[in-house]
Amino acid sequence: MSDVSEAAPAAPAGPAGPGTAAAPEAAGGAGGTDGAAPVRSALDLKANRLFAGAVVRKDLVKAVKGNAIVPSYVLEYLLGQYAASDDEATIRAGIDTVRRILADHYVHRNQSELVKSTIRERGRHRIIDRVTVTLNEKDDVYEAEFANLGVKGVQVEPATVKAHPKLLVGGVWCICDIEYFHSSDLRAVPWILGSLKPIQLSNFDVDGYLAARREFTTDEWIDLLVQSVGFDPALFGRRAKLLQLARLVPFAERNYNLVELGPKGTGKSHVFSEFSPHGMLVSGGEVTVPKLFVNNANGRLGLVGYWDVVAFDEFAGRRKRADRALVDILKNYMANKSFSRGVETLGAEASMVFVGNTSHTVPYMLKHSDLFDELPESYHDSAYLDRLHCYLPGWEVDTIRGEMFSRGYGFVVDYIAEVLKSMRSQDFSDRYLRHGLSLSPDISTRDRDGVHKTFSGMMKILHPHGDASLQETEEILRFAIEGRKRVKDQILRIDPTMPGVRFGYLDGGGTWHPVSTLEEDEYPAYYHSRRPAGSHGGPADTGGSADGEAEDTAGEPEAAAAVPPARNGSPGGPAPHGEAPLFEGHREFQENQRGVSFGTLLVPYLRGAGRITVTDPYIRQFHQARNLMELLEGIATAKDAADEVEVALVTSESTGGEEKVRKQLEFLLKVREGAAAAGIRLEVSFSGTIHDRSVVTDTGWRILLGRGLDIFQYITGDAFDLATRLQEYRQVRAFGVTYIRDGG
Repeated sequence: MSDVSEAAPAAPAGPAGPGTAAAPEAAGGAGGTDGAAPVRSALDLKANRLFAGAVVRKDLVKAVKGNAIVPSYVLEYLLGQYAASDDEATIRAGIDTVRRILADHYVHRNQSELVKSTIRERGRHRIIDRVTVTLNEKDDVYEAEFANLGVKGVQVEPATVKAHPKLLVGGVWCICDIEYFHSSDLRAVPWILGSLKPIQLSNFDVDGYLAARREFTTDEWIDLLVQSVGFDPALFGRRAKLLQLARLVPFAERNYNLVELGPKGTGKSHVFSEFSPHGMLVSGGEVTVPKLFVNNANGRLGLVGYWDVVAFDEFAGRRKRADRALVDILKNYMANKSFSRGVETLGAEASMVFVGNTSHTVPYMLKHSDLFDELPESYHDSAYLDRLHCYLPGWEVDTIRGEMFSRGYGFVVDYIAEVLKSMRSQDFSDRYLRHGLSLSPDISTRDRDGVHKTFSGMMKILHPHGDASLQETEEILRFAIEGRKRVKDQILRIDPTMPGVRFGYLDGGGTWHPVSTLEEDEYPAYYHSRRPAGSHGGPADTGGSADGEAEDTAGEPEAAAAVPPARNGSPGGPAPHGEAPLFEGHREFQENQRGVSFGTLLVPYLRGAGRITVTDPYIRQFHQARNLMELLEGIATAKDAADEVEVALVTSESTGGEEKVRKQLEFLLKVREGAAAAGIRLEVSFSGTIHDRSVVTDTGWRILLGRGLDIFQYITGDAFDLATRLQEYRQVRAFGVTYIRDGG
């Protein structure tokens, strides 16, 4: 049997059902391994052509895993050996082979005695198991322990340990040949290690990888990487994809310190447990100084000496007890990349990742404490937090659902893991300078390092060939600045004595571009408010941002609050009979932003109108017709019950055949019938030359909608999900809206 590979967990995904956000009408990859062959998307075909043998269908892991408690990267290694093809017959044969290998060689704990018997009767047998090696100082020999087989004390050659030092720390999944020879010496272990091969890629062509990357557009490449992680990119917006890929930065960047806190079930620890053989996931409460750094008793290095990434799972929890000595040495390591072993100082390059669950909403944390509210007391310390390079907003990541998994092709995880590892020695942190961009001149060294390391890691992942446009470079730079700003702004709430920083960048023409976090735009009143005295982390603070930060939003009132507080449903002022006028001008909304609804965005401008014309070419699919119906619901609640309103919809006919046109007409007919009950007459006309999306009223308002009504991201359609019932709880896609008063 050949060697093994690692894989990111992938599970089958069903096609998007009612309630989905806009997804391609021709989605790639449907069906399963036991049914008809899936339809290959253009991206799948391109990936197979340019990365032949290095990509695999991501739904196959679940098909072969069964009850085997084995990391997905082990299964993908096998699939990469036998089923890395787009030929259905080859895939089926490969799946059968992998299933046979698992049946014959993978050791289940409850079948360990049967496997031992097989080894004894045959004299030699090949197994797949997790192997950990320790040094027996008394006999001066290395001894292996097999986790599932339940055998320990098996001697290992020093050359094997030297070639694979990770065997000494945490254990490694391996393919091993085990022999049995019983002797009269009662001290002798009858098990003999014939051969051992860790499950990982044996070679990697860097030049070939970079050359193939150039054949993909940036959008295609991002989608391929998202599929490699195991998700269907059609169900993710651009920002959501970047958040998923940002979890890979610790694998590509040395000594990178990342924290992600968010609700349960969003897959925070998945990448670190299943994605790479170079990462180790440990429980936040189970690690000790000797295990993590060095054991002074025997001089043995800990996890940071052998692994590229050490991730702390379930890190959050106020009442968790933490070893103060561990916190201190961790702070020193995160800042200086070194730790002390008695009188000797040692260096390491392991990245540190901290993931944990939050128990409160973002506005609650901002109002009552800070976004590090859930951390144990020992870690809720400004000196420790200042060492973090980036804070990923886990609350923006959707809870993982079955339909989110990909059936398309992605990199065999073992392959992409080696790609990222090979890039750790490179430095892409100054690539933005090529486009004339520069960071704020008053930014501190730690803040600059945080931005640089996130930027460098994302560039390695998205643009390893170095060919990023100005727009693409700005996108990554803003993402990196935001990640560090989220850390710094919360530190300022904990320790107001720290100086504030203006987070942003200058373009080649010297124009200043401030950067804000999404929660800052959503909840400005709480984000910039004073911290309550006596809350977690210390005494009352002066505010969420220092003076320098206040300058960031000065002169840009809309940056602080994309949607002004609504009063009686009217943005920017009272109800129609109040004094304040409705807002005129342009607004931009960030991807993943919440708190946006037609009730505040459009309805106040439609009050009193007798005729409203909605121009939107994409009222074709279920969720688009639902958006139209929700707009009509808003109009119905705002008008007098005795009034009638005419709504003229100008849209375009669905493409893709008669069946899709029939479904579109069916949706629109249901919307018209539903609206009629409220005194709203819907007229529908079709045009094939629509470009702009707008809402125009006979009262003089013209509203230009960048995305039309299709502004919301995917929602499940679950009646018990608030996002299904209330638009304010949905995440939006990035869009702009312009309000124009004709003749005003």
